[in-house]
Amino acid sequence: MDELDFSDDIAGLRSTFADIRQVVDPDRLESEIARLSEAAGAPDLWDDTDKAQKVTSDLSHRQAELAKINSISNRLDDLEIMVELANEESDEQAAADARTELASIRKTLGDLEVQTLLNGEFDQRPAVITIRAGAGGVDAADFADMLLRMYLRYAEQHSYPTRVLDTSYAEEAGIKSATFEVDAPFAFGTLSVEAGTHRLVRMSPFNSAGKRQTSFAAVEVVPLIETTDVVEVPENDIRVDVFRSSGPGGQSVNTTDSAVRITHLPSGIVVSCQNEKSQIQNRAAAMRVLQSRLLLLQREQEAATKKEIAGVITASWGDQMRSYVLAPYQMVKDLRTEYEVNNPSNVFDGDLDGFISAGIKWRKRAID
Repeated sequence: MDELDFSDDIAGLRSTFADIRQVVDPDRLESEIARLSEAAGAPDLWDDTDKAQKVTSDLSHRQAELAKINSISNRLDDLEIMVELANEESDEQAAADARTELASIRKTLGDLEVQTLLNGEFDQRPAVITIRAGAGGVDAADFADMLLRMYLRYAEQHSYPTRVLDTSYAEEAGIKSATFEVDAPFAFGTLSVEAGTHRLVRMSPFNSAGKRQTSFAAVEVVPLIETTDVVEVPENDIRVDVFRSSGPGGQSVNTTDSAVRITHLPSGIVVSCQNEKSQIQNRAAAMRVLQSRLLLLQREQEAATKKEIAGVITASWGDQMRSYVLAPYQMVKDLRTEYEVNNPSNVFDGDLDGFISAGIKWRKRAID
């Protein structure tokens, strides 16, 4: 067996890790964990369910983040021992295990390094994502449904809690639009790079002639507001409509008019929610999304330099940021970062880490 020499690799990883520790600041994390632990132990915590869920969720994420940081140093020490033992015993299996661990540590540090770039005003917030079918008819509606599944699978793979707030189904197939929350720290900073127009090229299953079809879908990402954010929405600025929740093909889900649609008259913003059981819950969820969008609109008006958070998305030719090509060849390519893969199936199954990491780095360079 050829002798393993990972000394330069490990030295480079230790240097990267030192930079990450400086930014993440484990002492700050420990202080936050202590504060959240005290809040979680309050006897009246569950008197306010929403507040309790936020406290326990934040505590869990902070503990996981600190545990990951604390484990890296030990893993690097263990890797050096693994290499030493593999060389002493000329053990091929031990050498293979060392190579696997080196790759795993490198990926973990890469993920942490990307997270250190998420230092925008709203980057730490959960996210509200809206997907809308664009040009392309039935294919576009089907594509929007594929993107919804893709993002939900991505969130599932990363253990990010999600909640679908509203789905408007298309008549023949797919969806006209859908809105959902991703309730995890840094969800907005991470997923905001997915905002824009997405393009699909494939042999359309909805075209009887079997011709290649191009369709578009728009993805909007906004930060979820917190209860401390003040976005006043006077009652006379909104119109509230109630209607019966429905599923694909108009099949009734509820027998009461529990779904809520809120129109903000000054801006024309419309949000709806139909997935909760009661009209009161649907109204509260819809108002929260409306306030999130109004907050973002307010910030955009205050600072034009923040337009990258959410710009005008036309979902048509000339505006796409990513192409998903299924015919005549297989490729998914981000047109901003030039990052591409040749396995669209994996991407539609939620394998977005490479695209998101490249997008965060690209955005950082663009801002700098």
